[in-house]
Amino acid sequence: MTATTRRCPLCKNTAVKDGNKFWPLCSERCHLVDLGKWLGEEYRVPGEPDPNAVPDAPSGDGDGDGSGRHER
Repeated sequence: MTATTRRCPLCKNTAVKDGNKFWPLCSERCHLVDLGKWLGEEYRVPGEPDPNAVPDAPSGDGDGDGSGRHER
């Protein structure tokens, strides 16, 4: 019987399924890198926009004219 193998999607090394708790990744390091990408929102699952989401704050200094200048 042959072991199931595939390429690790992160580092491209060979990942062996048998006895590998990090499958389909090859190692704990790749598992942690992958987790970090999910937590850092580098990966996105497509879907419909959330109608209850709070829009991002506008960039700038907050005076609304976008100039970056404060008038006194």
